[in-house]
Amino acid sequence: MATQHTAVVPGTVHLVDVSGAVPAGAKMRDGIQLVPRPSDDPEDPLNWSRGRKMLALAMVVVYTFGTGLPMTLQYSILADITADTGISTATLVEGTGYAFLLLGFGCLFWQPIALTYGRRGVYLVSTLATVPLMVWTAYSKSGGEWFAHRIILGFFCAPIEALPEVSIPDVFFAHERGAMMGVYVFSLFGSNFLAPLIGGWFNEAYGWKWTMYFGAIFAAVAFIIMFFFMEETMYFRQGLEGLEDEQDELAAAAPTTDAGEKGEKSSSSSQTVSESPAAIYVKPTLAQKLVWFRKMDGRPTYQHMLKTMYMPFIYLYQFPIVLWAGFIYGINLCWYQVLNGTASPVLANAPYNWSSGLVGTIYTGPIVGAAIGCYWAGSIADKFTLWLARRNNGVREPEHRLWPLLVTAVLGAIGLIMWGVGAQHHAHWAVLAVGLGILTASVVAGGSVALSYNIDCYKDISGDTTTAVILVRNLMGFAIAYGITPWYTNMGLQNCFIMAGFLALGCTLTFLFMTWKGKDLRRASAERYWKYAAESSSAH
Repeated sequence: MATQHTAVVPGTVHLVDVSGAVPAGAKMRDGIQLVPRPSDDPEDPLNWSRGRKMLALAMVVVYTFGTGLPMTLQYSILADITADTGISTATLVEGTGYAFLLLGFGCLFWQPIALTYGRRGVYLVSTLATVPLMVWTAYSKSGGEWFAHRIILGFFCAPIEALPEVSIPDVFFAHERGAMMGVYVFSLFGSNFLAPLIGGWFNEAYGWKWTMYFGAIFAAVAFIIMFFFMEETMYFRQGLEGLEDEQDELAAAAPTTDAGEKGEKSSSSSQTVSESPAAIYVKPTLAQKLVWFRKMDGRPTYQHMLKTMYMPFIYLYQFPIVLWAGFIYGINLCWYQVLNGTASPVLANAPYNWSSGLVGTIYTGPIVGAAIGCYWAGSIADKFTLWLARRNNGVREPEHRLWPLLVTAVLGAIGLIMWGVGAQHHAHWAVLAVGLGILTASVVAGGSVALSYNIDCYKDISGDTTTAVILVRNLMGFAIAYGITPWYTNMGLQNCFIMAGFLALGCTLTFLFMTWKGKDLRRASAERYWKYAAESSSAH
């Protein structure tokens, strides 16, 4: 089955109607082809009303904040935790690294379950488990105990890393993914930047232990909201993204039968029609919507679910684009870890001597930067992609989405150098805040583009390739979390961050190679991709 599609390059789709370039069978909206093609089922998430779709997106945001904020409340109060418990700052930061490591490897367990039995139940389990783990955090007395709850928290919160990247394409079309993925990435990083701000001032008023209790309460409220308002978005549709046009052409070119054949088959055909009534779509009841896991018709087999637990490793080897997307997302996570690992030590000591509340306030810059990065990599990138598609006879290539990285490459270097050099020379805090804001805009945009590019290239196996991307990302995040303290301690802030700035610039500019050779890599992987996509579809 796979070999018949090898001429179709994965990720290359007709997206814009240019002088009738889009096949007649396509479904259009405002001159844009709807990819993937929605079914006739009104309960198909692609057919939901705009309000229902935005509620689904809002629930992803609630989940992301509900788990992302609690597990990062400690960033601005590391010094206070160390003073009270005796656990060194280096150990606390290493614990964060272990959490990120499990955030990646935990996806190997949770993602196959979500792809088989539904997204809703996995979201709810993840959020509910966060509550007691945050309470446990408040009772930490040793480095070993800190590592233990960070590891378990990372495992249960792992869906935050990969499941929204599946839920969003469940509901939104290809030309909308960038903007909606940007909202998710902003929520992911924004929750992590808002947490230290809240945590710092909450710690000032009630102490670090009650800050952790607050995280537990926050997760519990998020769970209640999601329980009543989050809908299941899993839906198994016919066909593969990118093959709709080929299927239309095959249908149009199908040989017609002659009159004699028609006469011979008329009675049997009419009998078939009479015995095959039109599909009847049943609207689920409220009770059915509140079920955690759903045994939906067409779901993958149990054997296929087990197979998807190791397939991400195979995809990393066989699809260089997936490995590169993970690298770009990972290098951006590294700079995010650098920010969190140095903010408290720099600002809590001379000459700044800031309290935990003021340390948290410095994250206002990153929150603003995250919003700008989200808009740049989301709405702006979507519009730019459509513009390039129109210039390309209506055909969208996934590489069209990469050009915003040209700006983020420069911004990342500027932000890192402003932060490191400014901290070394005791610059005014406003310089540091602006530097962090610029850096964050680059980090959020880079991560969003990497995720969207991976999905655009290999949509029908994106549930597994996204896990592969997150594995690479979090392995890199773990490495930098483990090494950032000795790095800047031994090299000094100035030299460390100048090096980091040029590393950020060089690594991100590798996108130029992908714009040049990306389609060739996708074409070379076509036979493997359509084989895996067909296997995934037949497993339903």
